[in-house]
Amino acid sequence: MEITRLELPRRSVGEGPVWDVAEQAMYYIDILDQKVLRWHPESGAQAEWAVPQMIGSMALCEQGGAIVALVDGIHALDFDSGAVTPLALIEPADPAIQLADGKVDRAGRFVFGTSHRKAAEPLGGLYSLDGGALRQLDSGLTLGNGPCWSADNATLYHADSMAHVIYAYDYDLATGSATNRRPFFDSSAWGPIPDGATVDAQGNLWVAICEGGVVLCISPAGEVVREIAMPTRLPASCMFFGPNLDRLFVPSIDPSFLGREPADGDGWNYVIDGLGVTGLPEPRYRG
Repeated sequence: MEITRLELPRRSVGEGPVWDVAEQAMYYIDILDQKVLRWHPESGAQAEWAVPQMIGSMALCEQGGAIVALVDGIHALDFDSGAVTPLALIEPADPAIQLADGKVDRAGRFVFGTSHRKAAEPLGGLYSLDGGALRQLDSGLTLGNGPCWSADNATLYHADSMAHVIYAYDYDLATGSATNRRPFFDSSAWGPIPDGATVDAQGNLWVAICEGGVVLCISPAGEVVREIAMPTRLPASCMFFGPNLDRLFVPSIDPSFLGREPADGDGWNYVIDGLGVTGLPEPRYRG
């Protein structure tokens, strides 16, 4: 196994990586710099798009372009013009809430969390965007992070980072319902913040533990089967990528915005090679 710092710009809050198999490109975001970013590993080419608000997550669309989870709701991003237009806003608007991490399920819905802006009160929830319509799936969360699905689509994982807990839900792919929320993994022994996550082809959950400096591999039974120490205490997410989906992309956070002096490894993007496992392709939002 080898961890390498990628030759990509340092980011304030690097988050939300999405590997697109068709383009062989990595999309990711910088929450505070309000940008969507794209990197082609083979050519080294990079691109970026500015959005008008803080961004919590993004997803590519089947018909082209992307959707972006901004503070007030879901917006459409046109890659050609850079235009950002409202698509589905949270109604009524709540100034205490902002949109957070999200991913597309294998039926093409975009599932995302919302968070209390000061990460102090359980005012956030879990939502689904399906065919342009919003649906609330859960409530009572403080800081939503890391939605992803088991390989058989029967389980949705989603963390409340401030509670140090990754939850599991029974997930019905046909209807998009998420029920029977229960604790799946408590991250307290490794660090306070279970952040972005993904699932490999064997059904194991990979999660970045922000403030803990590790990426964990967790079995479907909720047991840690692998622990990888990172060159930063602030890894923010993880995503399998590459032609064989066997490399793990790990963005991180520069804590300067919190008034903290960053360590040398903070804010950079990393790749972990030689894990011996592969990921699953990420779907696009069907609209």
